[in-house]
Amino acid sequence: MSKHSKGYDEALGEVDREREYEPAEAIALVKKLARAKFDESVELHLRTGLNVRHAEEQLRGTIALPHGLGKNVTVIVFAQGDKAREAEAAGADVVGAEDLATKVEEGFSDFDVAISTPDLMPVVGKLGRVLGPSGKMPNPKVGTVTMDITRAVEEAKAGKVEYRTDRSSIVHLVIGKASFSEEALLANYAAVVEEIIRAKPSAAKGRYLKSITLTSTMGPGIKVDSDPSFTRDLQEAAPAAA
Repeated sequence: MSKHSKGYDEALGEVDREREYEPAEAIALVKKLARAKFDESVELHLRTGLNVRHAEEQLRGTIALPHGLGKNVTVIVFAQGDKAREAEAAGADVVGAEDLATKVEEGFSDFDVAISTPDLMPVVGKLGRVLGPSGKMPNPKVGTVTMDITRAVEEAKAGKVEYRTDRSSIVHLVIGKASFSEEALLANYAAVVEEIIRAKPSAAKGRYLKSITLTSTMGPGIKVDSDPSFTRDLQEAAPAAA
């Protein structure tokens, strides 16, 4: 007996599980099968051949999607004094120092991005066990530990997203909403895949991109052909962001 809903099983029946779809076909199918009563997110899952147990094969960075995420990004900033005022002026949702750290430690998690000035990292560093597992720990490598608070907040609000391999060497990213046009989703898809290829660690061995899967929040996974030529063609044809 199926563990999924009738709607999911019906959607699954429309997917050829043995086929790797071209990106444009996969996007169109994801949109068609997103039948929930809410605007589902479109998720991209890239399985790599990296051995993440080796530090030199870990993959982590950020990318600004050409068409954003289609959602309001909630940003918190750990800062004080002039930098706290700068964060508020830039549009940060919550700004604080030790008081904000205490709030997070006590369970506050309703935010998407956490940014910190370097001087407050001794305070924020104690939140590693809380922020680390959810991928929200500020990190200088991805621009979320910085003195340029205005830029960091504005980029986060505009849809700049962080990517990283998980313990299974998979990169999971949301690339928009099912309500986006096929062209916008394709542009975001192409931007992510190109970025992952560009960021390939020099120590990587064997096949780098093993598989790519697209899905909506409530929909079935759809295998995508990972041939880089498809992505290059998409990048060249992609419309500019509105």
